[in-house]
Amino acid sequence: MALIYEKKEGIAYIRFNRPEAKNAFDPETVIALAEAWADYRDDPGLRCAILTGTGDQVFCSGADLAKLIPLFTGARKPETEADRTVVKNPKLLQQAILREFDLYKPVIAAINGMAIAGGFEILYGTDIRIAAEGAKFGLQEVKWSILPLMGSTVKLPLQMPYAKAMEILLTGELIDAQEAYRLGFVNRVVPGDQVMAEAERIAKIIVKNGPLAVKAIKQCVLSGIGLPMAQALAKEIEIGFPVFLSEDAREGPRAFKEKREPNYQGK
Repeated sequence: MALIYEKKEGIAYIRFNRPEAKNAFDPETVIALAEAWADYRDDPGLRCAILTGTGDQVFCSGADLAKLIPLFTGARKPETEADRTVVKNPKLLQQAILREFDLYKPVIAAINGMAIAGGFEILYGTDIRIAAEGAKFGLQEVKWSILPLMGSTVKLPLQMPYAKAMEILLTGELIDAQEAYRLGFVNRVVPGDQVMAEAERIAKIIVKNGPLAVKAIKQCVLSGIGLPMAQALAKEIEIGFPVFLSEDAREGPRAFKEKREPNYQGK
């Protein structure tokens, strides 16, 4: 199974599961990942997702250079149904890697090892990032005379200082977890055996919060990036004000007053 997708207590667990191939995307992974994100988005019982990889060495090494990339360059003809599906619908890869996919529920990355190429690029679509001490990050596409076209030239300079983003893009050299933390690209660095526990700790906090408010906060942030201030503030009111009129917005203060846990219904 190229991807493991599980649900537990309001959390979606999505795990790359090709350790023999450094958890690289092959066509089956692309299809399964795109489907997992859509299911997470549409399932009202899910309030947070954790994305991680199998093993303790590699989070994800990006697109499989033997099975996936040659399909798009024409160097390999489709052989399986999965091959034919990704060739016929190239947007599946963009959805899988969160390049162009409207997902306003939070995603936590539990980065258990190396995150390079597409495995680095998918992190742009995550909201909170926990890295193992031995994790490394980078985009090595330039070394093979190809471009990191899953959003790197647009999103990376927005998520770390311009000069450092350009160094990563143009040299293809890797940075370690502490450097990623110093640049603000990851939230914290922990020992490898604590990565998932820390991700789950944060996910469980988010799951207890008002789901309408959580979703609206992420939507406000993503919708406002790049807009002039006045337009961004107007967008914030447009997206956020309906939350104040929800049943959950009445339940939250009521629960606080009654000194009990709120019972949010997402309504």
